[in-house]
Amino acid sequence: MKIPRIVMLFIAMAVLSSSFAHAAGDADKGKALFNDPKFAGALNGKSCNSCHPDGRGLESAGGKTEFRIMGKTLKSLEEAVNLCIESAIKGKALDPSSEQMKDIVAYIKSLQFQK
Repeated sequence: MKIPRIVMLFIAMAVLSSSFAHAAGDADKGKALFNDPKFAGALNGKSCNSCHPDGRGLESAGGKTEFRIMGKTLKSLEEAVNLCIESAIKGKALDPSSEQMKDIVAYIKSLQFQK
Protein backbone atom coordinates (compact mmCIF):
# COMPACT_ATOMS: atom_id res chain seq x y z
CA MET A 1 0.00 0.00 0.00
CA LYS A 2 2.86 2.41 0.69
CA ILE A 3 4.32 2.15 -2.80
CA PRO A 4 1.16 3.37 -4.58
CA ARG A 5 0.98 6.38 -2.25
CA ILE A 6 4.57 7.25 -3.02
CA VAL A 7 3.94 6.86 -6.75
CA MET A 8 0.84 9.08 -6.50
CA LEU A 9 2.85 11.66 -4.59
CA PHE A 10 5.55 11.76 -7.29
CA ILE A 11 2.92 12.00 -10.03
CA ALA A 12 1.23 14.88 -8.22
CA MET A 13 4.56 16.66 -7.76
CA ALA A 14 5.42 16.19 -11.44
CA VAL A 15 2.08 17.60 -12.55
CA LEU A 16 2.36 20.59 -10.23
CA SER A 17 5.93 21.38 -11.21
CA SER A 18 5.02 21.07 -14.90
CA SER A 19 2.09 23.43 -14.42
CA PHE A 20 4.26 25.90 -12.53
CA ALA A 21 6.96 25.84 -15.18
CA HIS A 22 4.36 26.44 -17.88
CA ALA A 23 2.86 29.37 -15.93
CA ALA A 24 6.31 30.88 -15.43
CA GLY A 25 7.30 30.71 -19.08
CA ASP A 26 10.06 28.96 -21.00
CA ALA A 27 13.35 30.86 -21.22
CA ASP A 28 14.49 28.86 -24.26
CA LYS A 29 11.34 29.78 -26.18
CA GLY A 30 11.77 33.35 -24.96
CA LYS A 31 15.31 33.46 -26.33
CA ALA A 32 14.02 32.31 -29.72
CA LEU A 33 11.40 35.08 -29.66
CA PHE A 34 14.06 37.60 -28.57
CA ASN A 35 16.03 36.77 -31.71
CA ASP A 36 13.07 36.54 -34.11
CA PRO A 37 12.73 39.56 -36.47
CA LYS A 38 9.05 38.63 -36.93
CA PHE A 39 8.28 38.48 -33.18
CA ALA A 40 5.03 40.27 -32.28
CA GLY A 41 4.45 41.14 -35.92
CA ALA A 42 7.58 43.29 -36.13
CA LEU A 43 7.56 45.32 -39.32
CA ASN A 44 11.10 46.68 -39.57
CA GLY A 45 13.16 43.47 -39.69
CA LYS A 46 14.62 44.05 -36.24
CA SER A 47 14.48 41.78 -33.23
CA CYS A 48 14.97 42.50 -29.53
CA ASN A 49 18.52 41.29 -30.09
CA SER A 50 19.13 44.16 -32.53
CA CYS A 51 19.21 46.64 -29.63
CA HIS A 52 20.25 44.19 -26.90
CA PRO A 53 22.83 41.81 -28.45
CA ASP A 54 22.88 38.61 -26.39
CA GLY A 55 20.64 40.38 -23.86
CA ARG A 56 23.21 43.06 -23.03
CA GLY A 57 21.79 45.85 -20.93
CA LEU A 58 18.98 43.69 -19.59
CA GLU A 59 20.94 41.80 -16.93
CA SER A 60 19.16 43.58 -14.06
CA ALA A 61 15.77 44.02 -15.76
CA GLY A 62 14.37 40.77 -14.37
CA GLY A 63 14.62 42.03 -10.81
CA LYS A 64 13.17 45.49 -11.35
CA THR A 65 9.65 46.60 -10.49
CA GLU A 66 9.80 49.98 -12.23
CA PHE A 67 11.41 51.08 -15.49
CA ARG A 68 12.24 54.48 -17.01
CA ILE A 69 12.37 54.10 -20.77
CA MET A 70 12.14 56.90 -23.31
CA GLY A 71 10.89 59.32 -20.67
CA LYS A 72 8.11 56.99 -19.53
CA THR A 73 7.74 55.24 -16.19
CA LEU A 74 6.55 51.66 -16.51
CA LYS A 75 5.36 49.53 -13.61
CA SER A 76 6.27 46.06 -14.89
CA LEU A 77 8.66 44.15 -17.09
CA GLU A 78 5.70 43.28 -19.32
CA GLU A 79 4.97 46.98 -19.89
CA ALA A 80 8.63 47.58 -20.71
CA VAL A 81 8.65 44.68 -23.18
CA ASN A 82 5.52 46.02 -24.88
CA LEU A 83 6.97 49.54 -25.15
CA CYS A 84 10.03 48.12 -26.88
CA ILE A 85 7.90 45.93 -29.13
CA GLU A 86 5.80 48.89 -30.25
CA SER A 87 8.52 51.53 -30.55
CA ALA A 88 11.73 49.66 -31.38
CA ILE A 89 10.63 46.74 -33.56
CA LYS A 90 7.32 48.27 -34.70
CA GLY A 91 5.31 45.25 -33.58
CA LYS A 92 2.01 44.77 -31.83
CA ALA A 93 1.92 44.76 -28.01
CA LEU A 94 1.40 41.36 -26.42
CA ASP A 95 -1.26 40.41 -23.90
CA PRO A 96 0.65 40.45 -20.59
CA SER A 97 -0.71 36.99 -19.72
CA SER A 98 0.07 35.41 -23.11
CA GLU A 99 2.49 32.52 -23.49
CA GLN A 100 4.81 34.62 -25.65
CA MET A 101 4.99 37.31 -22.96
CA LYS A 102 5.64 34.71 -20.26
CA ASP A 103 8.39 33.18 -22.39
CA ILE A 104 10.17 36.44 -23.23
CA VAL A 105 9.95 37.55 -19.58
CA ALA A 106 11.40 34.19 -18.49
CA TYR A 107 14.31 34.73 -20.91
CA ILE A 108 14.95 38.28 -19.71
CA LYS A 109 14.86 37.11 -16.08
CA SER A 110 17.35 34.35 -16.93
CA LEU A 111 19.89 36.98 -18.06
CA GLN A 112 20.64 38.02 -14.50
CA PHE A 113 22.24 34.61 -13.92
CA GLN A 114 24.51 34.77 -17.00
CA LYS A 115 27.03 37.32 -15.76
